Amino acid sequence: MPKLDLIYFDAGGGHRAAATALKQSFAEKYPDWEVRLMHLQEELSSMDLFRQLFGIKMEDVYNLVLRKGWTLGSPQLLVAMHVLIRLYHPLQVRKLKEFWGKDAPDLAVSLVPNFNRAIYQALTAVSPKTKIMSVLTDLADYPPNFWIEKGQKQYFVCGTTKAEQQALELGHPREKVFRVSGMVLNPRFYQSIEVDVEAERLKLGLDPKLPTALVMFGGYGSAVMARIAKNLDQSGLKLQLIFVCGKSTKLKEQLEGMKLKMPHFIEGFTKEVPYYMKLSDFFIGKPGPGSISEAIHLGLPVVVTRNALTLPQERYNADWVTENQVGMVLKHFGEIVPGVTEMLAPGKLAGFQANARKMNNRAVFEIPEIIDKLLR
Repeated sequence: MPKLDLIYFDAGGGHRAAATALKQSFAEKYPDWEVRLMHLQEELSSMDLFRQLFGIKMEDVYNLVLRKGWTLGSPQLLVAMHVLIRLYHPLQVRKLKEFWGKDAPDLAVSLVPNFNRAIYQALTAVSPKTKIMSVLTDLADYPPNFWIEKGQKQYFVCGTTKAEQQALELGHPREKVFRVSGMVLNPRFYQSIEVDVEAERLKLGLDPKLPTALVMFGGYGSAVMARIAKNLDQSGLKLQLIFVCGKSTKLKEQLEGMKLKMPHFIEGFTKEVPYYMKLSDFFIGKPGPGSISEAIHLGLPVVVTRNALTLPQERYNADWVTENQVGMVLKHFGEIVPGVTEMLAPGKLAGFQANARKMNNRAVFEIPEIIDKLLR
């Protein structure tokens, strides 16, 4: 019975989401595999300076920064974080050797950036037979030392041509670099959902015929959603909005208190994102790899931004949207009204939707087959 470790952390929601999605996919296709989820930050918690000094985990600080939009200067902060990671590298390796020295898997799958050097060195020291794989949960690497480390004899799974080229250019052999068709999405995004769009919109108090935008900024929402709501509400555009606020009750209450004139529906935390996407015509949100990939998989063009506030590892995501003509990239959400006006111009939305439907992301099903061949 093969044993697999899926390594994730909670700095941003995409890493845990990818790990749980893969575990579910493994269970359906290869139920005899023994799959363990490993929360990396918990194993390394003893060297978390933020936790020691302020009683709050480093990944919680990161998530707070995202929710508040305090991302200006994030490339410089990333450099500083890499210095700390390298400083504590020997301790990280020691802690991980202790963990895997007791129970090493046949294959370790990393779904996290920044710590893959420590993961590799620890596993090769205590269990040379363990195969090591990194599944990039970003559309591209942000070198140096982010996802793809030079000189490591391991496997890489890349969801775009750019990420694949980055791995090859760093000297990793062709046979160890696998190209899949996109980002890992939860299998529920592939379930057939028969929705009478007009009837379901009516249930939510929406106009059955009006163009509908889904506004969503991750699991905790974002304050920018209120500004988007205000600007679009005052625009006079023939449009309606579905807001998904995530776990932010404050944001949900703020939107409810705005008494918008434009038809709208406000939801809090929900696992029914595919349902709300089915009721929408396009997506407005941040350029995260997960949200972009989910929207495009369900045929929704995206409206995102790219500027100095955009996380450095997410800037290529916006470029990818432009390259593939699956949406619009704004400088900032102050441009949301002219941006949406252009999106709704005759033929524009339909063209973007047609391009989105051409995408056929099957990564969550392709990766188990790749791993099965490696384990054989």
